[in-house]
Amino acid sequence: MIHTDALVIGAGPVGLFQVFQLGLLGLKADIIDVLPHAGGQCMALYPDKPIYDIPGVPVCTGRELTQQLLAQASPFMPADAPDALPRNLHLGHMVSELRVLPEGGFELLTDKGLQARAHAVFIAAGAGAFVPRGLNLPGLDAVRNLHYFLPEQADAATPWAGQHLIIHGGADEALSAALEMALHPDPAQRPARLSLLHRRDQFQAEDELDKRVRALMATGQIELIVGMPVAAQVEGEQLTALQILGADGQTRTQQLDHLLIRLGMSPKLGPLTTWGMALERKQVAVSTASFESSIPGIYAVGDINTYPGKKRLLLCGFHEATLAAHHAAATLHPEAPQHLLYTTTSPLLHQRLGIAK
Repeated sequence: MIHTDALVIGAGPVGLFQVFQLGLLGLKADIIDVLPHAGGQCMALYPDKPIYDIPGVPVCTGRELTQQLLAQASPFMPADAPDALPRNLHLGHMVSELRVLPEGGFELLTDKGLQARAHAVFIAAGAGAFVPRGLNLPGLDAVRNLHYFLPEQADAATPWAGQHLIIHGGADEALSAALEMALHPDPAQRPARLSLLHRRDQFQAEDELDKRVRALMATGQIELIVGMPVAAQVEGEQLTALQILGADGQTRTQQLDHLLIRLGMSPKLGPLTTWGMALERKQVAVSTASFESSIPGIYAVGDINTYPGKKRLLLCGFHEATLAAHHAAATLHPEAPQHLLYTTTSPLLHQRLGIAK
């Protein structure tokens, strides 16, 4: 059981900034995300595409923005080692249940069994929990050699080293994964055979990425399989082959050791709709004075919320996270003076940030 002042649902840019703002105000926060990495939509959909509308940052990628926000929040996201995940960052978890406690505060449960109690909850879930699009084929629910993500660490062992890996997809996510696996810096971690499965011999990827992958196809480092998977052969907990329907109308059996599905991500509100908050068009209705939902103590910031004049921009999400943090701090500690402090001059904020003055 995690006990914390605040629980932030969503580790995208707004969620990470929410942790920073709460930390500045002296509130401890834990953060939960369904994805295996921080960054939310920025990392799931456009990690290497430029963003031009972050104040004071002329241009950065989604990956760079995530790294900068993690660095900014690092005083409030402690880790046991420089390369370790922060102790209060819980990845790969979807919040499945949320209930109001009779004595005040909230209790949350994730789909992986993680339990948490917090005095306030901040929903920063963007358009919803981003989950990978899968194959609608029977028998795949329990297989152990079906994957959706690459290993988080570049030097981590790959489960398909020395085996036949099929990557399914034809957009940036699939081609980037194929390129990364074919050119893995450790040859021992590369698949012995690497295939790219797509419904046709045309990709929906960036031109440069398309050219690099096709160059590897020309040298035999990547094999292209054209067709659509229509059935799966499963033995125990292992997917052993796919039945693939080709453009000629013929179905062929393709053996494999591992299948990596890279068909993009899909946002889903999921259990959030059952938590009792007022919703408008699948978004959480909030007050613009506090960004509190219809349930006191539950806040919604970023693309997940709605109010008159709402604009779905990162800049607006950062503003909302700031006001929500101040409202929560005043509510949880009404006895404390509510003076506005500035990071430029405040010794207290310097102390919380770990800055020696």
